[in-house]
Amino acid sequence: MNNSLTAEDLFAQVKQMTAKERIKFFSLIAINVFKEPDYTHEQVFGRLKNEAFSAEEAAEYLEVSLPTLRRYVQSGKLRPSAVIGRSQLFSSIDLRLLKQKLS
Repeated sequence: MNNSLTAEDLFAQVKQMTAKERIKFFSLIAINVFKEPDYTHEQVFGRLKNEAFSAEEAAEYLEVSLPTLRRYVQSGKLRPSAVIGRSQLFSSIDLRLLKQKLS
C-alpha cells in the first residue's frame, strides 16, 4: 500500500487550507528547515571546486549574457579548461578569479 503524497496532491490540500492554517503550515516548514545542522560553505559548495561549467552555466555564474562570455573568451580574459567537440568547459577556479576581477 502506497501512502505517498504527490506535489500536486499537496498543493491542492494547501489551497484548501484557511489563510491561518497556511501561515502555520509554512511557519512549521521554515522553522524545521533552518534547524541544525548549520552547513558550512565547504559542505554545500565544496564539490564544485573541481567541477567544469558549460558556457551557459559559466555565463550565469558570471551574471553576463552568453555573447558577453564569448567575447571574454575571444579577448583572452577567459580560457576554456576543455573543449569537447564544439562545447567549451570552464573551470570554477578561473570563473571565480574572473568574477573577482569584474567586481
